[in-house]
Amino acid sequence: MWNYLSLFVVSFAFFQFSAYAGPQAPKREFFEIRIYHLSGKAQEERMENYLKNAYLPALRRAGIKNIGVFKPVESDTAFGKRIYVFTPMSSLDQLAKLPQALDKDKQYQTAGKDYLESEFKDPTYVRYETILLQAFSGMPQHQKPALDAPRSERVYELRSYESPSEKRYLNKVKMFNTGGEIGIFNKLGFNAVFYGEVLAGRRMPNLMYMTAFANKASRDEHWKAFSNDPDWGKLKDVPEYKDNMNKLEMFHLRPTEYSDI
Repeated sequence: MWNYLSLFVVSFAFFQFSAYAGPQAPKREFFEIRIYHLSGKAQEERMENYLKNAYLPALRRAGIKNIGVFKPVESDTAFGKRIYVFTPMSSLDQLAKLPQALDKDKQYQTAGKDYLESEFKDPTYVRYETILLQAFSGMPQHQKPALDAPRSERVYELRSYESPSEKRYLNKVKMFNTGGEIGIFNKLGFNAVFYGEVLAGRRMPNLMYMTAFANKASRDEHWKAFSNDPDWGKLKDVPEYKDNMNKLEMFHLRPTEYSDI
């Protein structure tokens, strides 16, 4: 029969094991980046009405938080023609069940009627593309950047790195995770929102990440500091990490006034 001494011994052993095992690392999130392509101002206004008043509120009711909505900076030729929606999720199952949750959400159905029931000859968008990512092990969860500058001045930089082969792509991911590249960005205050391995997208193999800055001048200063950083100087010359990417794309974005990030 159990007695208090036995219970004490078992409890003590359990807590000792827990302390030895240490805290579990956070689970790696999944991200969806949806890019809406628009024909002009009319579609842009309709899309923004849908996102602000229907889609984002419905996602929040479904338990999804920190949705980012961004548009190209004014100097970009895509200004007024694209909207980027960043949605962090705890699992792929959450993503798979989202359409069903939206279908059952009466508030969403009402608020999103113009989008959901758009006419054949008067669609709300031209097309949209979806990119599915999983967070890097080196930063398993997204972060809201600590910025207090006006949203109209902030610059969110979305970068896409493509590699010539899967092996070289994995090497570039390793360079971020264990090679120290994420650490350099953290040291220099780049305000990273996420780093992600692209699981499915238009361009593969591919990784993407987003950093955030108070304004363009701050963005330029940060990248200059990165280029001159001695740790980066050493890392980029490590033979193991040579030739692990062959295409870079950069997108400079601003958050909308209703974006959570």
